Amino acid sequence: MWNENRPIYLQLKERVVGMMLDGLLKPGDALPSVRQVAADYQLNPITVSRAYQELVDETLVEKRRGLGMYVTEGAVDKLLSSERERFVREEWPAMVERIRRLGLDIEQLLRATNVPPQGAPA
Repeated sequence: MWNENRPIYLQLKERVVGMMLDGLLKPGDALPSVRQVAADYQLNPITVSRAYQELVDETLVEKRRGLGMYVTEGAVDKLLSSERERFVREEWPAMVERIRRLGLDIEQLLRATNVPPQGAPA
């Protein structure tokens, strides 16, 4: 369930981010309570709190005193923007290098994934 090579709080944060990007958590939705997540995943509540605090620090969720944590308006757009930038900066260069090494071209890749080339009729 958890990768021992990365801090658990970061993995938990990434799971919540994934839920936001997948539409499982929408703006205004409440996050499960720290106690609930800690119990469900057998984690220390401090670990869960740290993950949630990072989401607060990034203004993806907000604390509502006495009510819990809620997904903020604009969180998904902000995530999409930052995730796209990270992908292009960190992941895409390695993919381009692999594509080049394998001698693939964009049309082959698009055909293999059933994606029409840009400008072609769908």
